[in-house]
Amino acid sequence: MNARIPPLVGADLWQAVIRAAAGRCQCRGTCGKSHAKDGDRCGREHGGYQQHHGGGTVRLLAAPAEPADLLLPPHHVAALPKQALAAWCPTCHDAALTAARRTERAAAPAAPDALFDL
Repeated sequence: MNARIPPLVGADLWQAVIRAAAGRCQCRGTCGKSHAKDGDRCGREHGGYQQHHGGGTVRLLAAPAEPADLLLPPHHVAALPKQALAAWCPTCHDAALTAARRTERAAAPAAPDALFDL
């Protein structure tokens, strides 16, 4: 996949999300970074070059815009409307997903230790 070729599955939806984002990652700090030097929005663009995290060409993802929705199973994510999706660079997506998992674990009640239940 290069800068002009969309993914094989869901190409129309992916193109609509990326077009709405003007080809730029829509993260505004959900990943844990302020993105202050980029106007409070991640500066990575689809087809651009990333200097960090292994370098290479940036390939934007169309994924849920809400952090909690990042934890949905794939078949639920596939059913989300275009308005519930955002363009994410892989670095911001992975960091936001990790943060959402951490939040979910912190909110979950502690399971009793069955080994010592009497």
